[in-house]
Amino acid sequence: MSTNPASVPLLLAPSLESLQNPDVPGNVPIDATASVKLDNLGPMITLSRIANWEHMTEAERDRTMRVLAARNRARLAKQQKDDSDTSSTSF
Repeated sequence: MSTNPASVPLLLAPSLESLQNPDVPGNVPIDATASVKLDNLGPMITLSRIANWEHMTEAERDRTMRVLAARNRARLAKQQKDDSDTSSTSF
């Protein structure tokens, strides 16, 4: 007796109640009126700004992701430094 692989779920989806529970770490309930801030990520360059992404080879995409990640880390570090400098010089 065999089971049709297409009918067997590979991973069960979490319940809707658990996804909307803000007490669960990592959960951010989102609805039509909610907004989500990603301030802790700092300023970011997104892939949507790369016009030729779909024409890049896998190696080019990997390198681009590494470069973007490095730039985003540098921007975040600069922003954190500027924020700490501003807070330490306030009266």
